Amino acid sequence: GQSWRAISDGFFETGSIGAIRVAPSDPDTVYVGTGSDGLRSNVITGRGVYKSVDAGRTWTFVGLRDAGQIGAVEIHPTDPNIAYVAAIGQAFGPNEQRGVYRTRDGGESWERVLHVSDRVGAVDLELAPDDPNQVYACMWRGERKPWTIISGGAEGGIYNTRDGGDSWTKLPNGLPEGLIGKIALALSPTNTNRLYALVEAPDGQGGLYRSDDAGRSFQFI
Repeated sequence: GQSWRAISDGFFETGSIGAIRVAPSDPDTVYVGTGSDGLRSNVITGRGVYKSVDAGRTWTFVGLRDAGQIGAVEIHPTDPNIAYVAAIGQAFGPNEQRGVYRTRDGGESWERVLHVSDRVGAVDLELAPDDPNQVYACMWRGERKPWTIISGGAEGGIYNTRDGGDSWTKLPNGLPEGLIGKIALALSPTNTNRLYALVEAPDGQGGLYRSDDAGRSFQFI
């Protein structure tokens, strides 16, 4: 880390980056989601997803140009062609492209597999290391106004799929009810039933939550 060189200049349309992920099964394959997940008043809008298959020497634009800010990218542990993207959406207004997207062909095509509304996007993702068909997604109403930020709503929260994204269930048990804001997730690599969630919520409900049963229930810790 003593020296660094830019590898995205000349390829990326923007310098605002929300997520970088290297494929666990192929370190030459890298996905980058543009658009920072910090919705500040001077936010730079994302311009989709880029992919490299030569460890960052060259990059190809692979879609989701109108998805706005991207909060997370996750890649299947054994198949680098399968990846998920958490699209927060455009920062300054409603955006139909918000949600979770999946590709099964290395980014040639994308399918939106989780959509709540045009004001609620996906900000974080986790794949279970022992079962990549089990995916957790954090949904967040995040919208920037010139004078304030709207962060949170009743539709936000943690969603789970056990079939690779074909169907989803909201996980409300033990998490704050009503207004729930931005969430960051971490899944234990040694105990995949253990899930941590850092939750933004009012009235003393915000903070760190833990699940010991793969998200079926949470307790405030």
